[in-house]
Amino acid sequence: MSRMYPPPRRRTHAGLFGLFCWVFALSPLHADPGLWKTAVDELTKLDAENPPAPHGIAFVGSSSIRFWETLAQDFPGLPVIRRGFGGSELADSVFYYDRIVLPYHPDTVVLYAGENDIHAGVPPETVAKNFEFFRQKLRATLPDTRLIYITMKPSPARWEEREKATRANALIAAACATDPHCIFLDVYSAMLDTNGQPRPELFREDKLHMNADGYAIWIRLLNPLLRK
Repeated sequence: MSRMYPPPRRRTHAGLFGLFCWVFALSPLHADPGLWKTAVDELTKLDAENPPAPHGIAFVGSSSIRFWETLAQDFPGLPVIRRGFGGSELADSVFYYDRIVLPYHPDTVVLYAGENDIHAGVPPETVAKNFEFFRQKLRATLPDTRLIYITMKPSPARWEEREKATRANALIAAACATDPHCIFLDVYSAMLDTNGQPRPELFREDKLHMNADGYAIWIRLLNPLLRK
C-alpha cells in the first residue's frame, strides 16, 4: 500500500504556531513505525553515549546514508551526523523526524530517500507529497535550517523504474524551488554515462548500493554546499 501523509496546508493567520500544532497532531496514514523502531533505537543510543553538538549537519534517509561509513572522513572539519536506517522510505524519515533530526537542531539537513518508495510501487506524486510533509515539518520546528535533497540515483538494478524516479525527482525539485532554504542536488545526471545509461562502475555487485567511486561524486557535489 502506498504511504501518504495529509497534504500540507498553506499558512493562515494563526501563523507558525498553528502550523506547528497541525504537523504534530497528525499521525502518518500508512507509515509503519514498528518496522524501523529497533534501527532508530540503535541510532539514538549513540546520542546518549556521545551527544552530537547542536547546529551540525544531519544526514538522514535510507541505506545510501546508512552505508556511508566514511562520512566523517569524507567531510573533514564538518560536524556531520549520520542517521540513515535500513531500506527506509521517505514516510519513515517523516515519522521519525523528532528522533533523527529535531534533537540535533542542525543548521543543515541532507536527505536521501524516495528510491525505495518507487521500488515498492509508491506513485511519484505520493513520494513528492511525503517530501513536502518532511519539508513542512522542518519549517515548523527549524524554520531557518537548510534542507538539501539528494535526488534518487540511477541504480542499474532499478533502471526499469527510471521514468517514475525522474518524475518524482522533478516534482520534488518544484517543491524545493518554493523554499529559499531548500536545495535540490542533482546527482542523477552526474551518475550517467555519455549515452544516458547508469555507470556500473559506481555501484557494488548488487547494482543498487554505491561503492567509493559513487560516493566520490556525491562528495564532490556536496562539498561546496556544505562549506558555505
